[in-house]
Amino acid sequence: MPRKHFRKYLPDHATIREHRHLRHFQPLLRHPNLWHLNRHSVAGGVAVGLFAGLIPGPFQMLSGAILAIVFRVNLPVAMVTTWYTNPFTWGPLIVAAYWLGSLFTGETLAQAMPPDFDWSGGHWSSFMPELWQWFKGLGETYVIGSVLLGLILAALGYVAVQVAWRLYILAYLKRRKQRRQA
Repeated sequence: MPRKHFRKYLPDHATIREHRHLRHFQPLLRHPNLWHLNRHSVAGGVAVGLFAGLIPGPFQMLSGAILAIVFRVNLPVAMVTTWYTNPFTWGPLIVAAYWLGSLFTGETLAQAMPPDFDWSGGHWSSFMPELWQWFKGLGETYVIGSVLLGLILAALGYVAVQVAWRLYILAYLKRRKQRRQA
């Protein structure tokens, strides 16, 4: 992959080690795979980010970072990959998670549908409690489906990055061979 392009956007190790907020976490952030751009580390970062992106609420990037440290995969890639969940993609992902969960819990999709979200445009401070009540109403069907969907997306993302990286390398080697023959 075009590592030189991405390296100019990633901080170097010294910058991270000397950052005043990250200095306390220095022992956790020393592993080279957390920052290196190699095929396995990036593929693992994408997989971790795809899995962590399905965690509801504002904890997606934090959980992506924690999982990246635990599995020793690329930390920035894992955190950025969680951004695939947004207001436009969240609805279809919830429906997909419900569908997968209903396959394993035996509930029909009509039985498993969540309660209506009733915020009715009230004050913004009541939005988060209402959203939390709605998530609690989703139940085990959604939780099981979310975990399954996260695992499926993580596996697909890992394989896709591995294949894309390999294809890029093969194309690069072919171009280099053609340049040398010319």
